[in-house]
Amino acid sequence: MVKICGIGAGYVGGPTMAVIALKCPSIEVAVVDISHSRISAWNSNKLPIYEPGLEQVVNQCRGKNLLFSTNVEKHVHEADIIFVSVNTPTKIRGLGAGKAADLTYWESAARMIADVSRCNKVVVEKSTVPVRTAEAIEKILCHNTNSKGIKYQILSNPEFLSEGTAIQDLLNPDRVLIGGNQCPEGLEAIQKLKAIYAHWVPEDRIITTNLWSAELSKLADNAFLAQRISSINAMSALCEATGAEVSQVSHALSKNTKIGPKFLNASVGFGGSCFQKDILNLVYICESNGLTEVANYWKQVIKVNDYQKSRFVKRVVTSMFNTVSGKKIAILGFAFKKDTSDTRKTPAIDVCKGLLGDNACLTIYDPCVTEEQIQKDLSMDGVEWDQQPMSSTMVKQVSVVGDAYEATKEAHGICILTEWDEFKNIDYQRVYDNMHKPAFVFDGRNILNVDKLREIGFIVYSIGRPLEQWLKNMPQQA
Repeated sequence: MVKICGIGAGYVGGPTMAVIALKCPSIEVAVVDISHSRISAWNSNKLPIYEPGLEQVVNQCRGKNLLFSTNVEKHVHEADIIFVSVNTPTKIRGLGAGKAADLTYWESAARMIADVSRCNKVVVEKSTVPVRTAEAIEKILCHNTNSKGIKYQILSNPEFLSEGTAIQDLLNPDRVLIGGNQCPEGLEAIQKLKAIYAHWVPEDRIITTNLWSAELSKLADNAFLAQRISSINAMSALCEATGAEVSQVSHALSKNTKIGPKFLNASVGFGGSCFQKDILNLVYICESNGLTEVANYWKQVIKVNDYQKSRFVKRVVTSMFNTVSGKKIAILGFAFKKDTSDTRKTPAIDVCKGLLGDNACLTIYDPCVTEEQIQKDLSMDGVEWDQQPMSSTMVKQVSVVGDAYEATKEAHGICILTEWDEFKNIDYQRVYDNMHKPAFVFDGRNILNVDKLREIGFIVYSIGRPLEQWLKNMPQQA
């Protein structure tokens, strides 16, 4: 029996290993992590992450050929193939701070693998890592080779998962990418991993490359997707200025077969754990190789994203008589997208901080994000508005409630920051009746029926759509 060990029980490692266990019942899969609380959650009825379909997959395999454990060294020692899915955050200090990937966790994992291994291993990069990371990892792994006679093959197998659809992305991937050394041993390792995916993925969807191409392809993939979002968001500002309708522009673009329809929805901005981190990593790699102009090009993708969030906050403030001080603003949605509880780099953080910087009082509702997580996100260090640090008094201006009606009761305005389906089906007449007048709706996801809301009496701002007269007449800084 082939044994697989997945190091890291997070958003990537947990679902990926669970699906491999589901599709390869003859393979024993162990998911290991040093966090006792996280592993306990994976072994409970309440998994540590929310992802549609994940619970069913885990319940089907757990206790059979899928186990979750904190005994990291034991399962690494026994494994034939080791997937490493540890965090690779952006460095916050030192060389490359703010751009380069922090490989501390990866190096620690590599050293542990080298210490406990007693036979040849295939080590698979599942985390998003800088180009040529495999070269550094190989040096760490091989520091004991002479004394132990152990050989390692490093493969790059980047994930292309979208939160909210991760299980479907794993069950029916549009492609699986495997990169490895092009020597006989490397090609043999590629075939071993390819054989695992071949249990359910058609062979023509399994792409094999050299190591460096696979590593760079992941960064390029996220950079290109984020670039599309920033492009349509830049167009949304122009649409508002000219009276064009961004959804109509997007639809026209989508019919161009050279462009296609995906990632062309204007919004308050992109979020998630990958896009900004990977673009900054790409910028750092470009700068390190003397490619200043290329680095500046990719920096603009992030600048437009920051601009879009800032523009949204300014629209809220200027529309409401140029101040939200002391006013209650209902925040509907805090996760960076629907069908996930993930709040990493969610635009809601910067929007909320921007409104708090103008002394607004926020009432937040999200169907999947906990109050503890929201308070943590609004208290942590990060990009601050007007260079003013968050204070404890500001956090006290935030309350988290259990439903949309409680959040909007006696509010002056509503900000839609996550495209949860339930926000489309709210009784907005009831909401309007319980709000201060004039009542404002700022739709940061373009999911609401603007005409119906205006018939009820709301003053509505929807990104990239023609502005109603009220908003045109208010002095705009955006």
